[in-house]
Amino acid sequence: MRALSLVFLAGTFLLLPSILFAQRLDSLLLKNYRPKSVYNIPVTKIEKAKFPVIDMHSHYEYAKSEKEIKDWIKLMDKYGIEKVILLTKATGALFDSVYKVYTPYLDRFELWCGFDYTGYQEPGWGASAIKELERCVKVGARGVGELGDKGLGELFSDPVAAYGMHPDDKRMQPLFQKCAELKIPVSIHTGDPIWMYQPMDSTNDGLMNGYKWRLDSTLPGFRNHKAMIQTLENVVKANPKTTFIACHLANSENDYSVLSRLLLTYDNLYADLGAHMAEIAPIPRATAAFLEKCKHKVVYGTDYHPTKIMYETTFRILETADEHFYTTELYGYHWALHGLNLSDDVLRKVYSENARKILQDVRHQ
Repeated sequence: MRALSLVFLAGTFLLLPSILFAQRLDSLLLKNYRPKSVYNIPVTKIEKAKFPVIDMHSHYEYAKSEKEIKDWIKLMDKYGIEKVILLTKATGALFDSVYKVYTPYLDRFELWCGFDYTGYQEPGWGASAIKELERCVKVGARGVGELGDKGLGELFSDPVAAYGMHPDDKRMQPLFQKCAELKIPVSIHTGDPIWMYQPMDSTNDGLMNGYKWRLDSTLPGFRNHKAMIQTLENVVKANPKTTFIACHLANSENDYSVLSRLLLTYDNLYADLGAHMAEIAPIPRATAAFLEKCKHKVVYGTDYHPTKIMYETTFRILETADEHFYTTELYGYHWALHGLNLSDDVLRKVYSENARKILQDVRHQ
């Protein structure tokens, strides 16, 4: 009996910190907030996408070995993923090595290269960068991306970044023109979600993730959120023959009027959903209305490590009318998520039809 009591006391002692933690709200950290829905409402399990899917935003780092690639393909088969676009951001020897690893699986994966910014501050850089772009295309690159500027210049590139040179810099113009000539699309990341730029205080709606990814507006030459959207428009407008895909809905889901204007104004601009399901699911009616309005200009993308929960969650958000659910193990936000309940017409276009237009029609102009 005494031994049993000691076991009970020991168990209680071990549980005590979690009990105290759950009750002491004055010491609860935002990063540890893990709400659970109390609502007894329908829960839909999606075991396969309703229609064939082309994932327009992923990365080779998620699978570097033959086994990892084959495991990924098994998941793709299970969930109805026809093809995945790998935005390598790479040039030179790195692109060549990645391409070699994926060469046996080019029926399921397509690789895009980056721009080589080596020597971008020196005269003649543009010509050398174009030469490397043409070389990568000969190796097998089918597009360029993910270019990336969050306010300080082109930072998403291997082997070097281009601090201070934004996508609308005149030095970039010959590269975008060459992409049009080569008939290859460009995946471009401009800015970040609006809360990354806002004060990191109690009024910030996206503080949980905003704090981790916050941007320092005091740095020299920094462009804010509005300026980054203008940067995107400058590039798209100046290069009407080049097809652009704005990553992450151009980080403009806080104001769909901004993004819808861009998408409906410029025939050469599309947007992907990569890594932004948690940003759009809290406002299901507004998002569904936007996707209905711009259904011919948005493509599916994940930008997450391929897992069972990742695919099932993205399909649940797009296809179902489920309400108030959390996936904190996948997304870090504290918001409840909601299904968009998209129509079959919208789903077909977002899942693959728009991607096919980019991947096939653009190259046959």
